[in-house]
Formats: sequence, C-alpha cells, structure tokens
Amino acid sequence: MTRYYVSGPSITQKEIDYVTDAVSCCWYEKANVYHERFEKAFAAYTGRKFAMALPSCTSGIHLALCALGVGPGDEVIVPEITWIASAAPASYVGAETVFADIDEKTWCISAESFSQCISNRTKAVIPVDIYGNMPEMDRLREIARKHHIAVIEDAAQAIGAEYQDQRAGSFGDVSVFSFHGSKTLTTGEGGMLLTDDAGLFARIQILRDHGRLPGDRMFFNSEVAYKYKMSSMQAALGLAQLERVEELVRHKRQIFAWYEAHLQDVPDITLNFEAPKTKNTYWMVTVILGPSYGITKEQLMELLSESNIDSRPFFHPLSSIPAYSSSKQAKLARERNKVSYRLSPRGINLPSGFYLTEDMVAFICKALSSTLAGARA
Repeated sequence: MTRYYVSGPSITQKEIDYVTDAVSCCWYEKANVYHERFEKAFAAYTGRKFAMALPSCTSGIHLALCALGVGPGDEVIVPEITWIASAAPASYVGAETVFADIDEKTWCISAESFSQCISNRTKAVIPVDIYGNMPEMDRLREIARKHHIAVIEDAAQAIGAEYQDQRAGSFGDVSVFSFHGSKTLTTGEGGMLLTDDAGLFARIQILRDHGRLPGDRMFFNSEVAYKYKMSSMQAALGLAQLERVEELVRHKRQIFAWYEAHLQDVPDITLNFEAPKTKNTYWMVTVILGPSYGITKEQLMELLSESNIDSRPFFHPLSSIPAYSSSKQAKLARERNKVSYRLSPRGINLPSGFYLTEDMVAFICKALSSTLAGARA
C-alpha cells in the first residue's frame, strides 16, 4: 500500500541541471556564483536590501541575536507554539527565553501576550510565521518600536506568505527562512538571513565567517566567531526552487483547498485560518479537534498510521518540553498561556507534500473522517 508521508519536495529537471552545473563548475573563481545569484534573487523576491545564504534558519537567528548584542541578562520573547529552533539561539547567547501565548485563529504570537511579556530586560522578539500563516505584524512592530525591542521575523515556514501586501521575510529588523527538506522551498538543509540595515549586515558577515574582516586574505581573524556558510550545490538548488516559487506556492494552496473541500462536512474541527489581507501558504495542513472528540493528538496519529498515513503533532508548548520545563519563565508560561495549552493537545499536521494528488487527499480525508466518527465523546 502507498505510504502517505507528511512532506516531500518538488524537484524537476531545472534543479538537477543547476546542481549538476554547481558540482561540476563552481570552483576557483566561480566558487560563489550560485550564492550570489541566489542571494540577489531572494532579496529581490522579499523586497530586502541584503540577503545571506546560511546552513540553517537557526544559524540566522543566532547571528542576528549576536549582531544585535543580545546576551546574558537580556530577555527574548518567542511564541509558545513553535519549533525549538526559534528559541534555542537565545540560549546560545545566554539570554533568557520568555514564552508568549498564541492567537486563537492564526496560531501565531498574540500581540496582547507579547505586550504583557515585556520587561525592562526585553531586547528582542521572534514572531514566527507558523505553518505558513502570518501574525499581526503591524501591531507587533508598533509595540516593539514603542519599547525599543528588535524584531527577528522567523519566516522559516512561510515562503510566499503575505500580510497586507507585504511578503513574509520583509518585516523584521532581521528576517530568516529555512530551506530544510520538508519546507516549501528546499535546499535539503539551509537558510537565508535578510535585513535592510547595512551596518547590521556588515557585522553579521564578520560573525558568520570565523571573525574575518571583509577582504581578509591573510586569515588574520579579528575575533572568535562562527562558521555558517551554505555550499554551492545547495545555493544552486535554492535558486532553481526560487525560480519556481510561485508554482510551489500555488501547489501548496491547492493542496489545502482539496483538504478544505473534502473535510467541510466533518463537525467540530478547525483547519488553518487565513485572515483578510493575509495570504497563508499552508506549509503544513493542520487540523485542530474540538472538545466533542475524546481523543488526543497522539492517539489520532497512531490510528492514522494504521491506514499508512503519517502525521506530525501540532507543536508542543515550548514551556512544556524537557528542554525548558524547569525554567522560571516556563513555569510562568504554563499558568499564562491558556490558548497554547488548549489547542496543542488536539492538533496534528496532515500529509502536505508536493507528491499529493486530489485522490490521495480524498483518501486521507476519508480515513480521518472515519477515525473521528468513532471518537466523538
């Protein structure tokens, strides 16, 4: 029987040709050709002045925090519901992570909760464009400006998403993307950092190359820093994917439309939300069960697996996982973040890969509907 995997890329002859060219020719004086093309094209796509290809989105957040001078004694606010990569770099630099609640509909960081979490130690906020959706960036930026807080937009999951006619990646003092193998646009592993601040970008260039000053040819390092670079083959793959990005985004939105149509008669469930003046790119089609179902996400995932359907859990609240659960901030968050703790136990990500056809989605929806019919409380 067919196994329905959670994710999977769209790879065409274009990607194969670009990567083959990179591995064959991008050495010596041509070593950075695909990096330059990819970065220039990505900056243009997102409307930013500067772009830097990196080995991961996590490294981008780490570099941004370092360049902004965030360190011990400072606080960084992150949404309760996200992958740990959004929060871990705050720990790398010795800052304290503060967990804000999410919005009931968008599942992104709540502007109200962000405001309530601010202290005189807050130096940065990292809003996450969760599952391809967008938070209320105008409100978040207004609050951040008022309190002199840097905004690092984690657009890892949201290539092509839009908020009030601006693309994801165009909002933060620094913005970052992920090109992990599961993402809409992939380089296997990889990331991109974006900013409009020339001084900040210059500082990040030094930090990402072992503390070498621009133009250094003597390997005479000015400080101890990091090694965060992408390979030519990854950059070539990313460029080919970027040249197809509108096609990829349309396909993701089509997959969600199929799910929406086939699940419209299933009672008491909620799918990904798209607010007015927002374009959701539905990286992961997600379903939240209502209270009428007597089943947890773990149980639902196991039952779907019996029908050869893979799924992923809606992210666990960061304050609940072992990596953070013993911290002072986690204890406060568990009392404060009611929406996160209500939604997370009842949510799963359904198969969302580019391999899906409407018939496959129909099969998955039928299996899900049947499973849920037997789980009504």
